Amino acid sequence: MHRDCRPPPAGVLYVLCVAAEHPEVSAWRPRVPGVVEVFHARFTAYAYPMHVHDAWTLLIVDDGAVRYDLDRHEHGTPYDTVSLLPPHVPHNGSPVTEHGFRKRVVYLDATRLSHDLIGRAVDGPGLRDPVLRARVGQLHRALALPGEELEAESRLTFVGERLREHLLGRVDTAEFRRDPRLARSLRELLDARVAEGLALDEAARLLNAHPSHLVRAFSSAYGIPPHQYLTSRRIGRARRLLLDGMAPGEVAAVTGFCDQAHLTRHFKRLVGVPPGRYRAGPRGERRHVT
Repeated sequence: MHRDCRPPPAGVLYVLCVAAEHPEVSAWRPRVPGVVEVFHARFTAYAYPMHVHDAWTLLIVDDGAVRYDLDRHEHGTPYDTVSLLPPHVPHNGSPVTEHGFRKRVVYLDATRLSHDLIGRAVDGPGLRDPVLRARVGQLHRALALPGEELEAESRLTFVGERLREHLLGRVDTAEFRRDPRLARSLRELLDARVAEGLALDEAARLLNAHPSHLVRAFSSAYGIPPHQYLTSRRIGRARRLLLDGMAPGEVAAVTGFCDQAHLTRHFKRLVGVPPGRYRAGPRGERRHVT
């Protein structure tokens, strides 16, 4: 009997992995402010009874479709829809097609979406917005990678911003105003904390700026988002330490990567070879790679 048992991300809360015709579930709690839980699942015949959550349910369906009742009105989840179900409001859910559905969910607390938006979400839980759909997918990819909390936090900031715009009926299309001074201040903070890292919410507090404006200002000024800049600085340090003779595992620990696998993933992407091959030539001699 075929089984699909992919390894879950670090910090997994629980995993259910059984035969392919049965449910497959994984869930974890990332170290990202405002995220209560991440939940990925594939169901074939299971139907959720009426229930409530104490957090916002941000749902995308990657395969199949789900129908659900919310406040006595029927709704659905076609592929291009982002569903936002408010806390404390009963809803259910069941598959529409024979092969069931595959979904990804992020549960968010009130720091990301305040409870005064619940009524608006009840009135329109299905959001057809390709930009939002793409951003939610990017968020999930970041949440599934240990060590990418700054990227996930940045992507979640833009997701939350667009959700609020939808709920308030004003999706912002105004042109962004550059802020090079703010961008330089954030770069100085990142440069001072390459190894220990910097959470986006903390940077926003220190610089008295909204997180989304902070990311936009930095990306506009330097052509790279803050999380990629920080990773590049860490890789630069890692290269020097490797050439000094330090082992890759030790390099990962002192340059801000959560483990050697985290270092290797980014090192190969930015340098073209894994850390071990970078450090030594074909006869064990050190070499420089530009």
